[in-house]
Amino acid sequence: MCPQVDSRAESIDKKVARLDAELKKYKDQMKKMRDGPAKNTVKQKALRVLKQRKMYEQQSDNLRQQAFNMEQANYAAQTLKDTHSTVVAMKTGVKQMQKEFKKINIDEIEDIQDDMSDMLDQADEIQEAMGRSYGMPEVDEDDLEAELDALGDDLGLEEDSSDYLDDVVKAPSAPDREPGADSVRNKAITTRDIAVSQAITTRDRAMSQAITTRDIAVSQAITTRDSSVSGYNHQRQQCLGL
Repeated sequence: MCPQVDSRAESIDKKVARLDAELKKYKDQMKKMRDGPAKNTVKQKALRVLKQRKMYEQQSDNLRQQAFNMEQANYAAQTLKDTHSTVVAMKTGVKQMQKEFKKINIDEIEDIQDDMSDMLDQADEIQEAMGRSYGMPEVDEDDLEAELDALGDDLGLEEDSSDYLDDVVKAPSAPDREPGADSVRNKAITTRDIAVSQAITTRDRAMSQAITTRDIAVSQAITTRDSSVSGYNHQRQQCLGL
């Protein structure tokens, strides 16, 4: 229907152009003529041509309005189709994401975290147990200080006692943990980090697959929409005579 409307509009435009040329000819004649019956006759012809021109212009405007209304209707219909395609693509992406998320067990990840925490607590208990002292008598610190003072007096180390104490202070301190305690803790921490890293990797992979599926679906919908819009624009250009 749109090509027929366009053809009719073009035909009317040609008629208006011919009437414009005829009207211009009459106006030129009137400029050269003196007032009188002959000039009035030409004037009446020009008025008749002008009326015809007005009528054809009104018909052309009506046809243009009809074409515009059809364009609006087609555009609205195409927009609804594109919206439907987009919604379908989004539903597909959501379903795929839900499917991938089902592969991730949040409770299992939390259990792994709890197990790692328990293992670290056990490692601390092992270190504490390995650092215990056995067979050491309980001695009062006041008695030890009194014995230390008496020891200085008995040996006559009044001047050298400070050096002796300096050497004691400078001596390397005894280890507060048994050998191998740090390795036990480090091993537990490493095991925990590996388990957490694997869980995070699995989660990221599932999310990446879901997002990729969603993007593919949306891209297909956009491609379908662009193709439809391109066809609509081509039809619109035909209707406008561009």
